[in-house]
Amino acid sequence: MSDRWEWKFIEDVAQVVNGGTPKTKVPEFWDGENLWITPAEMGNRETPYLGESRRTLSSQGLDNCSASLVPEKSVILSTRAPIGHLVINTVPMAFNQGCRALVTGDRLNYKFLYYFLFKNVDTLNDLGTGTTFKELAAGKLKKLRIPVPPLAEQKRIVAILDESFAGIDAAIVNTEKNLANARELFEICTSEVIFGDPEKRGWQRKHVFELALPEKGAIRTGPFGSQLRHGEFVESGVAVLGIDNAVNNKFMWGKKRYISEEKYQQLKRYTVRPGDVLITIMGTCGRCAIVPEDIPAAINTKHLCCISLDRGLCLPEFLHAYFLYHPVARRFLESRAKGSIMAGLNMGIIKDLPVWLPSLEEQKEIVERVGELGEETLRLRSVYEQKKLALLELKQSFLQKAFSGELAAENSEKELDGAVA
Repeated sequence: MSDRWEWKFIEDVAQVVNGGTPKTKVPEFWDGENLWITPAEMGNRETPYLGESRRTLSSQGLDNCSASLVPEKSVILSTRAPIGHLVINTVPMAFNQGCRALVTGDRLNYKFLYYFLFKNVDTLNDLGTGTTFKELAAGKLKKLRIPVPPLAEQKRIVAILDESFAGIDAAIVNTEKNLANARELFEICTSEVIFGDPEKRGWQRKHVFELALPEKGAIRTGPFGSQLRHGEFVESGVAVLGIDNAVNNKFMWGKKRYISEEKYQQLKRYTVRPGDVLITIMGTCGRCAIVPEDIPAAINTKHLCCISLDRGLCLPEFLHAYFLYHPVARRFLESRAKGSIMAGLNMGIIKDLPVWLPSLEEQKEIVERVGELGEETLRLRSVYEQKKLALLELKQSFLQKAFSGELAAENSEKELDGAVA
């Protein structure tokens, strides 16, 4: 870092302005000509610039609270719930007590300050205190140290970061499109190419209840209400399966829950078997997994519908693929999901699900093709996610160099070209 750079406290180079909220039950304080924002409007934005607000204050509202208008090109920082959202206002604006504004003078470029705070969001969070939620106090923000080069150097750094970040953001958007395209291609291939038109292929139309083993309880949910209480879970014993075991559309051991052998004897009719198909019917509903062959003794909770199939008719792997990817299944389930607070399924809906059923040989072929396509999709997804991560890390690299006096335009262009290639 050049000896022309100086370390300053924020309060030495910017004015820190607090926010506020007038009484919400006084209508005269609201719906005026003054923009007024909250942290909720500041996150997940494509641009740091903000020139509108969901709510406005009247002049009377401003006069009756601690909020005040800050001039355009101020840096507004959310200081609680959460700490670290950042915007630059393009017009005069006020804000609530969850934010503080930093108004720069003639020694500090506002965009230079924005980038400095953006780089140091983790530090800002570390400075926060509080039990219910953390808040960054004005005093701590004022005493945050910032490296301040000459104004011309600040503008040069900002210009390089602006150009570099624009290129990175464009590359991230393109990467996210590629991710979406990979998912869409997988869905198209499974629904149109692999499954195809079932009537033309001579498949039989069945329902799930016709594919289950011909025995009582072949399709079942878990114990309800007083049959199994949380207080009856123990440290070890017979496993209890829930949503977390199927939420990723493949069986995974999630939170370990057990009941005693004695309790299991009371609930034995809810036993899950190797090859059973599990479908989540509450919470995150519509996920599907197959119980592995090496499953120990276990039961399922009321949040899962468990299907024991007649494997002479339908393979578990086929029903799993059909349930997740066949358009007939998806439309049927989406149209019948119930629940006023969150969508939910029930055992009756699952039993009535129409299934176009090919021969066992065709089922095996379809399962194999879906698996191959799924592996290729996962490979592409991994490639694109790694590229996105590398681009985000490149932003931090540029910021690190910017505030240590090492940022050069030529090197930045080379790094950017290499990352987006």
